[in-house]
Amino acid sequence: MFEIIFLGTSASAPSARRGLPAQIVKHNEYRFLIDCGEGTQRQILQSGVGFRSLQHILLTHGHLDHILGLAGLMSTFMRWETIEELTIYGGRQTLERVSDLLHGVVLRGRKPPMTLNLCEIKPGVFFEEDDFTITAFPVFHRGSDSLGFKFEEKARRPFLPEKADALGVPQGPQRRELVEGKTVRLADGREIRPDDVLGPLKPGLKFVHIGDAGRTDDLVAVCEEADALVIESTYLEQEANLAQQFSHLTARQAAELAQAARVKQLILTHLSRRYTEREVLAEAQAIFPNVRIARDFDVFQLKTG
Repeated sequence: MFEIIFLGTSASAPSARRGLPAQIVKHNEYRFLIDCGEGTQRQILQSGVGFRSLQHILLTHGHLDHILGLAGLMSTFMRWETIEELTIYGGRQTLERVSDLLHGVVLRGRKPPMTLNLCEIKPGVFFEEDDFTITAFPVFHRGSDSLGFKFEEKARRPFLPEKADALGVPQGPQRRELVEGKTVRLADGREIRPDDVLGPLKPGLKFVHIGDAGRTDDLVAVCEEADALVIESTYLEQEANLAQQFSHLTARQAAELAQAARVKQLILTHLSRRYTEREVLAEAQAIFPNVRIARDFDVFQLKTG
């Protein structure tokens, strides 16, 4: 399961109801903060998520509305909260700007309050655990080395407890060993193989996050059949010329990407104050029906069916 907590959903500047870009993705014990707009530390407090598990920050790009909150977050860690290690992932240009912000402005020669890693990433898998991976992919956005992130659960064969019960496999470690692909021997001497108690291979959940983007034709393949796509929707089609000028998307373009990639759910964020939610939703739903507009502190859960 993936859980997405939106901390900031405004475009470029905060509004009365929307903070600057930031989302938390939760999977098991992991917490990933994607982008860190100004004021994110306060949004984290209000969300109830807390700071202690936030050891991984993924940055889509280095524009200030997506990284300025790192200064406040580091200041919070220096004074109030403690974690042992913090890793910030991003492209080379993005991390250069982050280094200037943290080392040149916040720390000013002092040691950070934790082990601080600035980890340059390039397209490909950059984070892997037993049951899921995170892949970075390039996104076009003016003057930046922008990246999107794809979270994928690994395919697995589901354990069928009714078959295990019928075969007399007791509760406990032997069932776990079967899930791990090992053959076990029961107390009566019978051997039980994984094939006896596991179902057919099922693909895991796929969640794609795209920050600011100026085009979508190069994103269809990576979004293919995603269970959820989170993407910006800064403009409406009536101002498509401005979207193109500033390398952003319209709600229609985001919906057309979702349709072309056959995603299951589209979640729009990075909204401009110039439009109402109703206008953005109407333009997107005319193309792709299953659309949600993210608001600050909204929580979306992605679960296997």
